[in-house]
Amino acid sequence: MSKIKIIEEILGSYYCSGEEYLFRCPFCDHHKKKFSVNINKNKFKCWVCDTSGNSILYLFKRRGTIQQVTQWKKLNNITDFSEIDDKLKNLFSVKEEKPAFKLNLPKEFISLANKGSSFPRASAKSYLSKRRVTKADILYWKIGYCPKGLYAERLIIPSFDLKGNVNYFIARTYGGNWRKYLNPEVPKNEIIFNELYVDFKKPVTLVEGVFDAIVAGENSIPILGSTLRESTRLFQKIIENNSAVYMALDPDATRKTNAIIEKLLRYGIKVCTIDVSGFKDVGEMTKEEFKTRKGNATEVGDTLSLLLSNINF
Repeated sequence: MSKIKIIEEILGSYYCSGEEYLFRCPFCDHHKKKFSVNINKNKFKCWVCDTSGNSILYLFKRRGTIQQVTQWKKLNNITDFSEIDDKLKNLFSVKEEKPAFKLNLPKEFISLANKGSSFPRASAKSYLSKRRVTKADILYWKIGYCPKGLYAERLIIPSFDLKGNVNYFIARTYGGNWRKYLNPEVPKNEIIFNELYVDFKKPVTLVEGVFDAIVAGENSIPILGSTLRESTRLFQKIIENNSAVYMALDPDATRKTNAIIEKLLRYGIKVCTIDVSGFKDVGEMTKEEFKTRKGNATEVGDTLSLLLSNINF
């Protein structure tokens, strides 16, 4: 069986245009055949919904079978196909939905979106002003503060799940406490910060912290650190939706950034890197500077897709 025959089994009939094979798009299901597959370059792209990827193997994940993957490996001269990695099996398996994790905001929480006057409030707003956080940002991110209690003199930036429930929050000192952050002990691998506001059908921007995300703007996600494992909800959501990714981690996290990029490329995800040099992190930039740098982002070369014959998820 030929490579195009296997893809035809997955996507249906097609017609040829040079090196391109045109199918109906499995993502937007447009009535015309505008979904282009280039077997030689190992890429695909829909010219209607703009969904694209750097590995045809992603199409097998979405619609194919393990038997078709085995055939694909044979045609790509993979000699060791007697056993399929557990991770590949998991890729095709139906995962049981875990119950959403719910969290209560501190009882002392006061929203900065409401009017009021007090010294703690003024101190909190002064800190935000120094970080160029605007009134619009305060409203969008639902920022508040605690004047007393466990989180006294701390800004509270909540995270909301898809149902609008609080599932995490950042507690950042504005009063000079030696411990900058005092966040709840929640398994962060199971949450996507402010998933309620993220559209995975559009490109997402990955940054380290919440203040970075405030600067990065719409569809930015703080990964709350500098690592992103394949087992996390965020990573799996990106793969599930084939979301294009802009990477903007801190300059001192180059090795960890490259590790994340490598994992994403293995799943055929389009990745672009944003130059953060000259700044400690994205949070130090102005929004205008970040927008300019994002516009000049560099797409990562398709080096790993060339290793299809030796791919290990």
